[in-house]
Formats: sequence, structure tokens, C-alpha cells
Amino acid sequence: GGSTEVEVGEKKDRIVDALNATRAAVEEGIVAGGGAALLHASKDLAKADLKNFAQNHGVGIVRDAIKIPCKTIANNAGVEGAVVVERLVAHSDVKYGYNAATHTYENLVESGIIDPTKVVRTALVDAASVASLLTTTECAIVDIVDKDAGAGGAR
Repeated sequence: GGSTEVEVGEKKDRIVDALNATRAAVEEGIVAGGGAALLHASKDLAKADLKNFAQNHGVGIVRDAIKIPCKTIANNAGVEGAVVVERLVAHSDVKYGYNAATHTYENLVESGIIDPTKVVRTALVDAASVASLLTTTECAIVDIVDKDAGAGGAR
């Protein structure tokens, strides 16, 4: 229940999201959350040496992009995201990450900070699909964000 229709709808949506995440986790397993799984995957991409410049450049773009979720979470928690990313990249345990709620470095799986593997994989595939679409687009219409407007450019 909730006191308003909007509140009831939001609670219902949260339950549906939790059920879907649980189904996805049962289907393909879990990984450390908070962007840690993608961040640790970037270390394997750094080792990739493909056949030509274009392929290596593409791997570099993906490698840099998959570091962003962890960096953004840390930045939003009020710490320097680049410092958090560098500390985690130096660590060998793929379950090790940054807990933004407690500002500690720990085993995220043991702490219950997890993501369904299917969700992480699907997000990466979908992002690659959108990036591919944008690289072949001849024209795109975008809003110019006024940096002086405050509130992150919100209107």
C-alpha cells in the first residue's frame, strides 16, 4: 500500500523489478555490483591485441566506457571516482569493489551488492548496439546543455 496512487504504482514497479532481477540471476548467475564486474572485465580487454588498428581502437573505447559506471557511482557518493577506479583495477579479486553506501572497499558479493549477469550483459550489448547505430548515422539532433543553468542542465 501507499497513500497515493503514484506511491502504490512505484512500490508495485519495485516489486516487479525485483522479481525480474531474481529471475535473471537464477537464469545466468550474479556478478559483483556497483560497476565492479565491468571494471574488472576492462583489465582483460587491456590484454587484447587484435589484428588491426581499428579493432584495437574499438576495444580501447569499450575498455574506457565500462569503467564509467563504477567511476560515476563513486563520484555520486562524494569521492573522486578516478581514484576509486585505479584502486580497484590494481586489485585481483573480481568480487572486490567500492561500497558507496559505507565508503569502504570490500567483497561486494558478500555484502549483497550484486547484479544479475544477464542484466549486465544485456546492458553492454544494448550499449554497443546504440553506439553502432550512432556511428553510422549521418545526422543527429541534440540539445545544447547550458552549463551555467545548474541542476545538471535540467529544465
